[in-house]
Amino acid sequence: MNRIIHFEIQAGDPERAAKFYRDVFGWDINEWVIPGVQMKDENRFWYVTTGPENEPGINGGIVFRQGPAPSDGQPVNAYFCTIGVSDLAGSTEKVLKSGGKVELPRMAVKGIGWWASCRDTEGNFFGMMQEDPDAG
Repeated sequence: MNRIIHFEIQAGDPERAAKFYRDVFGWDINEWVIPGVQMKDENRFWYVTTGPENEPGINGGIVFRQGPAPSDGQPVNAYFCTIGVSDLAGSTEKVLKSGGKVELPRMAVKGIGWWASCRDTEGNFFGMMQEDPDAG
């Protein structure tokens, strides 16, 4: 088997997206800077660290979107990532306060936990899951 080892979030405004993900999930996000080199927007990259290296999960990046942003009613055309959270209600509230949207509210995934689907400030979809084997 082959594991996913990196993700990239496309954004019209990567700095706004970085703020959203810092505020909602506490991720460490920093722009990659090469001293003395002026990067064109299409080459700029923000490293995203989602947690400690000794815990399961992957890290990734934020890049400038190279095409149109998803619009309402349009089907998802990307990998859909779900982020583990300890408090789904609190995380959903952070999404809303940070300019995101809740697309599908909290729902039980029997025997696994509570799940919700959201959009970030850039129109990207993502899921959040609070583990709870009693859900359902």
